[in-house]
Amino acid sequence: MAEHHESTATILFALGANAAIAVAKGVAASVTGSTSMLAEAVHSVADCGNQGLLLLGLRSSARPPDAEHPLGHGRAIYFWSFIVALMLFSMGGLFSIYEGLHKIDSSQPLADPWIAIAVLVLSLVAESISLWKCLVQVNGLRGRHSLWRWFRETRRSELLVVFGEDIAATLGLALALFAVVAAMATGDPLYDALGSLAIGVLLLVVAVFVGVEVKALLIGQSADPAFQQELHRFLLERGEIAEIFNLIALQHGDDIVVAVKARMTETVSATALIDDINRCESALRAAFPQVRWLFFEPDVKA
Repeated sequence: MAEHHESTATILFALGANAAIAVAKGVAASVTGSTSMLAEAVHSVADCGNQGLLLLGLRSSARPPDAEHPLGHGRAIYFWSFIVALMLFSMGGLFSIYEGLHKIDSSQPLADPWIAIAVLVLSLVAESISLWKCLVQVNGLRGRHSLWRWFRETRRSELLVVFGEDIAATLGLALALFAVVAAMATGDPLYDALGSLAIGVLLLVVAVFVGVEVKALLIGQSADPAFQQELHRFLLERGEIAEIFNLIALQHGDDIVVAVKARMTETVSATALIDDINRCESALRAAFPQVRWLFFEPDVKA
């Protein structure tokens, strides 16, 4: 639950930064006529929508179980994260590409390009701070693993999306800044159009990578491999368990669903068998508090 609050704080921080940046970019785009700046303004507006949907997803995933959803609504965050990747990222990317193609033959130079440069530099500083705040939380979770391995293995879809957004925003601002400076230095607005195209391609690439990772969670992905190994080792060390036939640990939002099929140590009665299972379940829940749903099946064969 603490991680849930940390993610909410990270999303709210990114939302505030993107809202302020979107206004500044929009004003600069209208004054300068820069296509790259307009693409960045749309990107920031889309990011604000992203964070709003992620907050909605976190709130939905915290709803308690009911008759139609006996395991709770934990996976709702995956749905909203996938919507962010599929719709908003892609729409922002396609709009940027469209604007770039539309203005690629334009001969009209930028007006007051220094305004665009100033806004882009300030936005780059703000986005870098937002990325740093996100990285602080990511680094606390990934341990000694690389960022790429964390990206591929994390089960925190909301943090994955914010991380992808911040990376795309920072690189997009750098591309827009380069495009505006090149257009101003050469007097050729083609660089500005090419900047918009590059921003669009960047957003689409990020959308694909984030979408693929969230899709795995959406259809049902196992818990972290390291967690599964630790859980398996814990169960084997229990004196009540003679052999483990099957162990499933499914990520379900912030919670984990565990199903165990095992051969128990010989017991003298059905009551003793039940007592052994209850002891195992109590010990497992104490050792792994993130396991909310636990199903234990004793058997004599796989």
